[in-house]
Amino acid sequence: MAVPLLDLKTQYAALRDEVVAAVTGVLDSQQFILGATVADFERQCAAYCAVPHALGVSSGTDALLLALMGLGIGPGDEVITSPFSFFATAGCVHRVGATPVFADIDPASFNLDPAGIEARITPRTRAILPVHLFGRCADMGPILDIAKRHGLFVIEDAAQAIGSEVGGRRAGSMGDVGCFSFFPSKNLGGVGDGGLVTCTDAALLERMTRLRNHGSHPKYFHSLVGGNFRLDAIQAAVLGVKLPHLDAWTAGRQRNAAIYRERLADLHSDGRLVLPSDPPGMRHIWNQFTLRIPGRRDAMQAFLKARGIGTEIYYPRPLHVQECFAYLGCRPGDMPEAERASAEALSIPIFPELTAAQIDETVAAIRAFFEGA
Repeated sequence: MAVPLLDLKTQYAALRDEVVAAVTGVLDSQQFILGATVADFERQCAAYCAVPHALGVSSGTDALLLALMGLGIGPGDEVITSPFSFFATAGCVHRVGATPVFADIDPASFNLDPAGIEARITPRTRAILPVHLFGRCADMGPILDIAKRHGLFVIEDAAQAIGSEVGGRRAGSMGDVGCFSFFPSKNLGGVGDGGLVTCTDAALLERMTRLRNHGSHPKYFHSLVGGNFRLDAIQAAVLGVKLPHLDAWTAGRQRNAAIYRERLADLHSDGRLVLPSDPPGMRHIWNQFTLRIPGRRDAMQAFLKARGIGTEIYYPRPLHVQECFAYLGCRPGDMPEAERASAEALSIPIFPELTAAQIDETVAAIRAFFEGA
């Protein structure tokens, strides 16, 4: 039995009539850029993320870019972030003219390790940019404390983490700005690119609102140089249909994660693989279920592929050793935990519509690999 890494068609089939009606409503209105549909979705997202303000944008990448621009971060500034993340995290820091400064990750969570942050703070540091990777929040208490002591902004890269929590606080509600992605593979995915920024400060919201639309306010009058970062109304309409189902989908992912953790526990105990952790005080939304396979990750992926089991490697080369960041002077060995994660991490299917038979197939294939079948 083939098991895909992600099955968007099954989810769509259950909502098809609602989605088609919502898209048809936008087509009938002929209001495609911003407007009431986007504003309604922004209000829903603000409530869901437990923040006063949410602003729909064109992608998760543009959410990060807009956050940095909104906070005035640019040439001469440094931003401390994780080397184990999607490229946009550090790429956007570079794009505004600032310098990404990498600190290593915590091996248990794959997230930025607060213990490595303070040593990297210089007079040029303006912000910390933690990533809530794979649906689990970073250790935000210490990160926020460090930021407060040093007068730094905190930008949450919550692209994979809508609805996740740490200490009862939702992703996107803890820093100065939260950044989300609605790429189709995300837990809340659109029918193309889309994103969101969240914040608590009304003045920052007003600045980002202007920057989202070329810095214009009123129309044709530009106090700032911004960009075209607007969320399309069709995306907002589809996402508005999906958002009420998000908690049920999260519960499905949590159920599947619990099954994997129970049925693979012995392989974890004897060290053949490392299961992702789910500590108390967290609401993990499992955007990915990521195993660590010390020394045998690539062989495991090939074995599962031969059996029709979908997998993905996030991320095979950490950011600090990407060619485009060679100017930073980082070398292999500088971020040992990120480099180890890049060599060991393998994500397996976790989407909420997984059937019992598909989970059985996936578990059986993993066990067969270690049994030498």
